Amino acid sequence: MQNAVVVEAVRTPVGRGKAGGGLSGVHPIDLLAGTLEALVARSGIDPALVEDVITGCAQQVGEQSGNIGHNAALAAGFPETVPGTTINRQCGSSQQAVAFAAQGVAAGAYDVVVAAGVEAMSAVPLGSSRPASRGVRTARRYPEGLVNQGISAELVAQRWKLEREALDAYSAESHRRAAQAWADGLFDREVVTLADAPELRVDETVRAGTTAEGLAGLTPSFRSDEAVARFPDIDWKITPGNSSPLSDGASAVLIMSERRAEQLGLRPRARFHAFAVTGDDPLLMLTAPIPATHKVLAKAGLSMADLDAYEVNEAFAPVPLAWAHELGADPEKLNPRGGAIALGHALGSSGTRLLVTLLHHLEDTGGRYGLQTMCEAGGMANATIIERI
Repeated sequence: MQNAVVVEAVRTPVGRGKAGGGLSGVHPIDLLAGTLEALVARSGIDPALVEDVITGCAQQVGEQSGNIGHNAALAAGFPETVPGTTINRQCGSSQQAVAFAAQGVAAGAYDVVVAAGVEAMSAVPLGSSRPASRGVRTARRYPEGLVNQGISAELVAQRWKLEREALDAYSAESHRRAAQAWADGLFDREVVTLADAPELRVDETVRAGTTAEGLAGLTPSFRSDEAVARFPDIDWKITPGNSSPLSDGASAVLIMSERRAEQLGLRPRARFHAFAVTGDDPLLMLTAPIPATHKVLAKAGLSMADLDAYEVNEAFAPVPLAWAHELGADPEKLNPRGGAIALGHALGSSGTRLLVTLLHHLEDTGGRYGLQTMCEAGGMANATIIERI
């Protein structure tokens, strides 16, 4: 088995995923292509050495269809000999891309591989790839039907007795941490400015003046007569303020065998220590990061006390709060530079975006082990532990 290591990691600024957003005029292929260009330029490698480009994308329809990973590699000027593929594990698509890439290196199938992610929600609106039905057999197994993620977030908040005030306070803190990180220059190394959108240099989803008091005035987003009839006990709390915003963005990491990196004179920055993926209740949907974390810690032979930071994707505020409660997590180590509520959640890009941010945080603070995990539609979750070298 070979050690799989991260040599380079970059991301775009996150744009608002709607018309007029800072990246809304950039085609999704070009969005990812610019990120791939920056990745190889920073590392200095010949792109002909890349043996595969594995890309996560959650909504593979419209402008994101037709194997966007391969199309973006071609658009980035990679040699035609470099293949690419696109995978879908919903919000965890690019985290799964990283796992497949690193596992391929560990097994000896690759020496040099790129894992990436992209989502342009301004071009491909949320829900564009939702099937017309789940089929007869799924309906038979879940006769009452499954629900959208917003209602699942309400169910999680209800089960863990998370009050609206706690959700809004957590969300305001996410914006405060992200704004402070930008002010302190902590994102400067990881974020690349794209030639296709040179005016966007920071995450435009971050709102520095956000307060819990201001968020308290927002109306719940997922309450409807039908939802109230099915779930009469819910005290509706999920609003745009304690949810991640619609976002555009791309991110990518260059993964190699440690031996190949040394041969090329490149510095390994972190090695992959353990991976896990699991499923959980598809109605609650957002709780799988909890068992995924237990699973990856057991595989790694580590405890929560061994971790220096954890990135838990903030699809909705109840997700990291329920996770932290069950894992006994240190709130200071949880999304220390803010999370998706502030930094955005460009679905297919979020897995590699979390990895990029986690790596740079460990480097800046001297931390050794970092964990990332994220909920995924249908009740799944990936978890990954990296070790800074």
